[in-house]
Amino acid sequence: MKSFFEGIGTLFTDYLFLPYDFFRKMEITNWWGANIINWIFIVICCAAMVYWVKQLNLHKANNEDVQDTTAHSFLK
Repeated sequence: MKSFFEGIGTLFTDYLFLPYDFFRKMEITNWWGANIINWIFIVICCAAMVYWVKQLNLHKANNEDVQDTTAHSFLK
């Protein structure tokens, strides 16, 4: 069982995290390039937020947005 977990550790450390080692070494020379993965995630999150807000406004304009102030039916 110990060798199984060591195999998983080797897989992640030696193979799957290899691109991140490249970015870690690049940070000394180019901070923006080393953080490109973070910038990609930030752009994706911003695009998702814009899409979500547009969809909320679309549903509100069509009066499909039901705003019930009670959280549960037993609170009525």
